[in-house]
Order: sequence, then C-alpha cells, then structure tokens
Amino acid sequence: MDWFTAPGYWLGRLVFQRALAGVYLFAFVGAALQFRALIGERGMLPVPRYVRRVPFRRAPSLFGLRYSDRLFAGSAWTGAALAGALAAGAGDAMPTGAAMGLWAVVWALYLSIVNVGQTWYAFGWESLLLEAGFLAVFLGNARTGPPVLVLWLLRWLLFRVEFGAGLIKMRGDPCWRKLTCLYFHHETQPMPGPLSWFFHHLPKPLHRVECAAGHFTQLCVPVLLFAPQPVASYAAGAIVATQLWLVLSGNFAWLNWLTVALALSAVDFTGLAGAPPAAASRPPPVWFAVAVCAVTVLVLVLSRHPVRNMLSRRQAMNRSFDPLHLVNTYGAFGSVGRAREEVVVEGTADPVPRPDGAWREYGFRGKPGRPGRLPRQFAPYHLRLDWLMWFAALSPGYARDWFGPFVERLLAGDRDTLRLLGDNPFPDAPPVYVRARVYRYRFTTWRELRATGDWWHRTPVRAYLPPTRLAGAAPGGPARSEPE
Repeated sequence: MDWFTAPGYWLGRLVFQRALAGVYLFAFVGAALQFRALIGERGMLPVPRYVRRVPFRRAPSLFGLRYSDRLFAGSAWTGAALAGALAAGAGDAMPTGAAMGLWAVVWALYLSIVNVGQTWYAFGWESLLLEAGFLAVFLGNARTGPPVLVLWLLRWLLFRVEFGAGLIKMRGDPCWRKLTCLYFHHETQPMPGPLSWFFHHLPKPLHRVECAAGHFTQLCVPVLLFAPQPVASYAAGAIVATQLWLVLSGNFAWLNWLTVALALSAVDFTGLAGAPPAAASRPPPVWFAVAVCAVTVLVLVLSRHPVRNMLSRRQAMNRSFDPLHLVNTYGAFGSVGRAREEVVVEGTADPVPRPDGAWREYGFRGKPGRPGRLPRQFAPYHLRLDWLMWFAALSPGYARDWFGPFVERLLAGDRDTLRLLGDNPFPDAPPVYVRARVYRYRFTTWRELRATGDWWHRTPVRAYLPPTRLAGAAPGGPARSEPE
C-alpha cells in the first residue's frame, strides 16, 4: 500500500499534532478557569438549565447525561493534562491504536464542553478545533506513515477556512472590494492587541496593500494547496505569513495559531528533515487503512453542506451542519465597523444613585477600558466575557440572555465572576448600584499620545443599563432597575 502513506510528511504531521495539542491545552485551561461564572451551576447561563430544554441528540455531551461543577472541572483539567501529554509526544510513545484513542478522548471531552457552552462557545474557532481534532485521530503516530488521504482532508479544511473567509468579505462589506476596510478594522476589531494602535496608524496606501494581499491569500493561494510540491509548500508558507501578521495585529483566540498548524501540515519538510524514520515507511495495519478510508468517505459526504454554503449568495459564516462539528463552514468579518463603541460598567456605594455620584469603573482584562491602558496580548488564550462584551456594544440583543445575570453577580460580589475581570473597584464590599453606559472609542493620534499618554480617546454616547440594585441577596436572584 505504497500509495496510502507519505513517509516524507512525518515531520509535518509531528509539527501539526504537537501544535494542535498545544491549542487544545489553551482551550481546556480556559474552560477550567472560566466556566463557573459563565455556565456553571450558579453561572450566568447554567448548563443544567440548558440541557433540560435541549435534547441530547442536538447537543451530544457528557454533561447532557449528568452535570456538576466538579465533573466539569475534572473533565476540563483532564483534557488539559491529556493535551499537555500529547504536546510532549506521548502519542508517539504508544501503539497506534492507543494514540488514536487518546486523541479521540481529547476530542470528545472538548466536544462535550462546546455543546453545552451556549453563546460563550459560539465562535468559529471552536468548530475549527473540533474538526481538526477529529482528523488528528486518524493521522496515526510515529509507528505509521502519515496517511495521504487525511493529509488531503487537512488541506481541504484549510482551503475552506481561507476561501470561505475570502468569499464572505467579497460578498459582504463594500469596503473590502474598495480595499478600505483596514482604515477602520485595527481600531474596531473585537479585541485589539498591543500593536494594534501602531497598525491603525500605518499609511493608508499600506492599508490598501494589506487588504489586497489578504484577498490574494484567501481567494487565490488556497487553490494552490492542491498543486504538486513545492507549489503547495509555497502556498502554505504564504498562509503562515499572513496568519502571523494577524497575530501581531490583534487577539483572535487560537484561530490564527490553529490555521498556522494546518498550513504546516501541507509543507514538504523532506529537504529539512532528511530521511523519514523506518517506522514511517512500514505498511499500515489493515484496520487503520479501513478506518482512514471510512472517515475520508464520511468527510466527503458531509462536505456537500459547506460547499453548497460557499456557492450560495447568502453564504453563512461559522456554521456547523452536524452536532459533532465534523465538517463546518468558516468565515470572519463580512462587515467592518467604522466606529468603536464599548459598554463601560460602573458601580457605586451611594445609597441613592446620582448621575454625578461616586461611580467607579470595572476593568476588564482584554477589552478597552480606561484610555491610558495599552491593550494586552492574550491570544491564543480566549477571554470569553471580554469578547461577548464587544458583541453587547454592537446590539443589546447579543447580550439579552447573560448581561442581566452578569450585573446581578457584580451586585452580589460573586467571586467567580470577579475573577474574570481585570479590576474590581469594590474589593471590600459589593456596590449598591451598577450601571452601564456606552462610550465611543477611537485610537488617539501621535500628538495626543505624546501629550496625554492615552492610547484611547472616549466620549459618552448613551445609557446602556440604568442604575440597578439587587433585590435578592444571592447570585441569580432577581434584579430591580431604578432609573436615574
């Protein structure tokens, strides 16, 4: 079965699997550290309430059978430990069947989290991690040659990630076609990074070059992934370079890093790695070949949905077509905001809330807050509350289910919720009232930065939530709104 394996890609497989395991590690650690306030038993969107109304067949998950915070924490930390072991090479130190089982357990644990994560896990990179993780199960380990069919499936996944993102832009906001979207994007993206201010102030002609290069990389280069070598390697290299540029310009969780890992699986490292190990040239076990062929047929059949979506004029972004997230469609930033609005949350200990009272601002870890604070780099770690606060500023509808419970937990001084924040202005006792206001943010100019030391300039726009106090003493109790 010489046609079945590609021994020369043993290093590409190794790099991809180790990088994928590293992404899994970040995902599991983030879930373990953030779940109690978000989806725990006393969280803003509790898992027990969700699984009571959603059938298991629509969201298969370990937690659909039984849920407790202890079980969730144990599952998340177990997933982190297994991912860390795979990143360290444990999968290559055991029989192929055992390695596949280990990858399958990691995939199933993260699927269980995503399928009960609700809006906190409704991001395209969750499905991307699950789809890549499912394919990794069938890549084998150091005791088998990399299966050609799965290597092609990884390229097919990378093609859909890039080409889908390119199509959604060309069909979406006219500024992408005019090459002007990056005049705004670095400033209005969900979570700017420490270099975003500098990217925003690049000359406009360079922004246009950025935009055109992005279109070329997403719409033309992916086709070359299916060309013979070394063309496919050059195409993968172009994708890696583009993704690293995005890493420098903002925080997009693990989307860019996972895309880099997928691209590296398409690189022919033969000249760099030398001769493959002897085990990589052995004929694969029959059962392994049968499993690889079966999963290839499954992916090809399920691919009809994302292909139909890409061909549609009403192309959807980041959609899963099956509850296991096996084959999905991807895309990002079909539209770009021209101005940045942020929801600023404040509290006061005053018994009577007054507009000019002693209101103190809660600080978040990643999203813009106080003007003098330089944005931080958090990716590939995913700050889920910060991301959802960006959506809340776009429209209150995005926050309808969770913003009220969030405010209630601030009023109750809930420790799990406060741990998600960067700054709690009420360390001794919770506030009596909490309010939220919308501010318009823009990056300062070079002159303003030198004069004030501020990276942002902000102006108040409107009220988002009037002063609100807690009617019940426990987190989750009803809140009563009192107008100013």
